[in-house]
Amino acid sequence: MTKKRVNIFLIITILIAIIGIGAWFGFAPDQQPRFYASISEVLSDHPADDGFKRAIEVIPFHFPRDFGTHPDFQTEWWYYTGNLQNETGDHFGYQLTIFRRALSPEKTNSGSQWRTNQIYFAHLAVTDVKSNRFYSFERFSREAIGLAGARSEPYRIWVENWQIKEENGLIHLLAEEENISLNLSLSSIKAIVFQGNNGLSQKGSGQGNASYYYSQTRIDTKGTVKIGDTSHIVKGDSWLDREWSTSTLQRGDIGWDWFSIQLNDNREIMLFQIRAEDGSISDYSSGMFVFSNGQSLPLTRGSFSITAVDKWKSPETGIVYPSGWNIALHDMNLKLLLVPYIKNQEHQLSFAYWEGAVKVKSNQGDGFGYVELTGYEKSNR
Repeated sequence: MTKKRVNIFLIITILIAIIGIGAWFGFAPDQQPRFYASISEVLSDHPADDGFKRAIEVIPFHFPRDFGTHPDFQTEWWYYTGNLQNETGDHFGYQLTIFRRALSPEKTNSGSQWRTNQIYFAHLAVTDVKSNRFYSFERFSREAIGLAGARSEPYRIWVENWQIKEENGLIHLLAEEENISLNLSLSSIKAIVFQGNNGLSQKGSGQGNASYYYSQTRIDTKGTVKIGDTSHIVKGDSWLDREWSTSTLQRGDIGWDWFSIQLNDNREIMLFQIRAEDGSISDYSSGMFVFSNGQSLPLTRGSFSITAVDKWKSPETGIVYPSGWNIALHDMNLKLLLVPYIKNQEHQLSFAYWEGAVKVKSNQGDGFGYVELTGYEKSNR
């Protein structure tokens, strides 16, 4: 086993051990050891002979099959985010993400319901703008005895009682932790968008430094967000990102800035820029522009620019993140300003990263969005 595979295996093992020890001894979350794994380490270049498949060439997508799991690849995720408002106009952001991670490429054919090499973990977050509060939780579980898993027919992804499931033609997001809960019903308004080259999203120069990636960029959302004893009846728009891969980032890359933007005129934009250790931006940074009629246009590195206009330092982790961005899409004469609804939307879970709701102003209309920032613990060093 190579050093990198050992490091990644140790990261996952330590995370599971921390959670398991805390549960055994009854530690509260804020009493558990502060250990932040590196997302870039987990998703970095792997040895070519590690036994997992890689995203190398354009493939045909088949639905509903590709709503479900792809166990021949090491990592995948189902990523829902959204901006919602209650009946009095109070604004909420939410995130429900479920990840699958394979510890080894070998199939488990022992017949035992207890044996598995698949780990699932999930992140739940709610941004309460009026109260200037951000709530964030995580769960880990094994794909064994029904504790966690993914199915395509019927569509269902779950980690214990946090779940994404299809029922009566709608997608339902259900999650509850402490005094926070989501109960949302989703219906996609637009067709699936295949990111990159027909769903093959290249992230680096090496063969396999890529993912299979599709999105649903405008999903009508209704339901309730409960905070404490108050249930808010909400509606708004959500966004789904689906990716699976084995070796996404190339050596020397430390993280990414990802943006999803939903303009009020029914257009959407996805952008990501990959950051290297020397502070440069990778030429493999890219995006997609989705027109109101659902047609899409790929965006290359040179067709857009992203400039941070402010910064925020986490009082908990000490990590400094950008906080506010000017974005220009040069060929479309589109200029946007993205500002976080609240500064502190940092996950302080097994991974420390910033992901939160932003408001969007532009010279062609306004809207909402979500931003994810990873790898800044390395940038700060």
